[in-house]
Amino acid sequence: MIIDTTGVYAINSFSILESLKEVYRTIWMLVPIVLLILGITIGVLVIVWLEREISAGIQQRIGPEYAGPLGILQALADGTKLLFKENLLPSRGDRSLFSVGPSIAVISILLSYSVIPFSYRLILVDISNGVFLWIAISSIAPIGLLMSGYGSNNKYSFLGGLRAAAQSISYEIPLTLSVLSISLRVISNSLSTVDIVEAQSKYGLWGWNLWRQPIGFLVFIISSLAECERLPFDLPEAEEELVAGYQTEYSGIKFGLFYVASYLNLLVSSLFVTILYLGGWNFSIPYISVPDLFGIDGVFETTIGIFITLAKTFLFLFISITTRWTLPRLRMDQLFNFGWKFLLPISLGNLLLTTSSQLLSL
Repeated sequence: MIIDTTGVYAINSFSILESLKEVYRTIWMLVPIVLLILGITIGVLVIVWLEREISAGIQQRIGPEYAGPLGILQALADGTKLLFKENLLPSRGDRSLFSVGPSIAVISILLSYSVIPFSYRLILVDISNGVFLWIAISSIAPIGLLMSGYGSNNKYSFLGGLRAAAQSISYEIPLTLSVLSISLRVISNSLSTVDIVEAQSKYGLWGWNLWRQPIGFLVFIISSLAECERLPFDLPEAEEELVAGYQTEYSGIKFGLFYVASYLNLLVSSLFVTILYLGGWNFSIPYISVPDLFGIDGVFETTIGIFITLAKTFLFLFISITTRWTLPRLRMDQLFNFGWKFLLPISLGNLLLTTSSQLLSL
């Protein structure tokens, strides 16, 4: 029997080529995810440095100055130290819940970045209900905190986990209602993050949803600070009452994951404030777009859009950090009364007012 070696070589070459194409597609699909995670990591390091510098300025201290120029590598040094510290486990706690809890808190917040448009067409996933997907995914994080508190077999940790879950439920409802008020506006009429940004682009600064929904903007800011558990809403880890709350029994890198989750949540909340109310990547001059102003397009247009988005985001981050080092912590009863008896009625009234104005305009 005579075997056609040329045909065999052709088949082998074709199969190898197809395999290489599959590998190339897989690598190309992972590149945006890796770049996004790298950018988020750098953003968190910058936020930690900014918080230390701003708090030092408010309290008239020097702040970090030895680790790198202006102390910018201090957060990286702290993370490296936690990475090499001993990882302790409670002898009588639930070790599976204790170990999984911090990971759930971090992963659920990382998934929220997939629906954030950093510039025009620079988004991982553009879906029609992207904002509600963020709200749904971020609701999983308190479950991880509750698991951590329960798995620690410590009353302070368990109380901190319960507080985290209760606080998230209390302030998530006003936050959702304020987002729903934006979607009811004719000019937005969508829950896609890209559509919401593009709907604010026509009139520049005056087209922002900040002017159309000022009440919703204030409710959203307060609720997002409560969701991030930032002062004056950091009751789940109040050191005067609960030692350190749900993270009391943690050490090493698992202890550091809680702080990473906190800053990740703060960054994603600031990005959503920029997208929903401050026009996202759009330039603030009416009827003038970035390409027309600078005579550019493509990569440079995307780069300038990212810069504009981050500038607005870090403006809100400055406000959040200043608030933390200015206002005192609320009591637990004040926290819930403020959420259920003040923010919830206001957000409902804002939603009804928006709906009524839409019906009258028909």
